[in-house]
Amino acid sequence: MTEGLVTDEKGRRGAKSAAAFRTISEVATDLGVHSHVLRFWETRFSQVRPLKRAGGRRYYRPEDIALLRNIRSLLYDDGYTIKGVQKLLREGGAKVLLDDASLSKNSLTKQALLAKPMVEGLATKQATLPATTRGVLTDVLRELEELREILR
Repeated sequence: MTEGLVTDEKGRRGAKSAAAFRTISEVATDLGVHSHVLRFWETRFSQVRPLKRAGGRRYYRPEDIALLRNIRSLLYDDGYTIKGVQKLLREGGAKVLLDDASLSKNSLTKQALLAKPMVEGLATKQATLPATTRGVLTDVLRELEELREILR
């Protein structure tokens, strides 16, 4: 009879399950931001698309909340600007923020993600790069790969 009900951290019954939709006030409280901030983010990040019911009431899916949590972390914890997060989402897609749960905790991953399109662009334009620039970039890439191995 109580299949959909869960107990919260204080042991109260009736809390929502992890898969349940959340209202804007629940999400705002969970993320520690005001509701108007979430509505503003909807205008700036097209990937944030909560369900809207009659009267414009918003309901956020678990994946919406995960995306918002990562956006919040990028903006508030890591110091990204809105344009920076937009670029990250545009180049990596929302799927990258959703798939990589550690992204908000790993700034090296974010920096690599931001640099990836530039490096890929350089690979196609290698013939136009001077040999000295190409050599410097190759050395930097080799050092970064060595650092990544050390971190593993």
